[in-house]
Amino acid sequence: MQQQDMKQEPTVFIIDDDEAVRDSLKMLMKSVGQAVEAFSSPAEFLESYDENRPGCIVLDIRMPGMSGLELQNKLNEMHCILPIIFITGHGDVPMAVQAIKDGAMNFIQKPFRDQELLDLINDALKLDTQQRRELLEHKEILRRLSTLTDREREVLHHVVEGKANKVIAADINLSQRTVEIHRSRVMEKMGTKSLAHLVRQVMQVKDHLEGEFNFKI
Repeated sequence: MQQQDMKQEPTVFIIDDDEAVRDSLKMLMKSVGQAVEAFSSPAEFLESYDENRPGCIVLDIRMPGMSGLELQNKLNEMHCILPIIFITGHGDVPMAVQAIKDGAMNFIQKPFRDQELLDLINDALKLDTQQRRELLEHKEILRRLSTLTDREREVLHHVVEGKANKVIAADINLSQRTVEIHRSRVMEKMGTKSLAHLVRQVMQVKDHLEGEFNFKI
């Protein structure tokens, strides 16, 4: 994901095999000034899918060929973060519940009020914006971590465990002054002046660090 993605206009991606439904939902989106694109099948959507485009998906749960649930599974495999709102019929509620368990944001049952769907879409677009911002923050933290030297990274390990400079110096056989210099450089490279913020940064990306850091503070 690139920085300019946050500036792109979010789009509502409608996927439904019923042309009348697609046209109706497109008109609804355009009536409130919302960018929208409609697709007649999951396959058609996948052909044009771009992970860098923000927005959300409004997806019919039952379609010929690939179903809505199958598309959801495919998108999960692709690490797609677009929030999904499923459109369901009365008998599809158990399927919709399963979709929620698999990561869908919500579902709406036919027939529904226009405002009900618009409210769900508004929440979905807010969630997408938040998730993309967090991803950009994670990438920036990882980029900053990659600029640390091996020694600075070693000092960082001890810092996030809450150890004082004197203790770190003894642990890695350096002078306290040298540790202070390394610690200062770590803080500068990570763009922070606060130990609490530094620890939060590392915690944000800890899943990417394969258990490299321990947190004891």
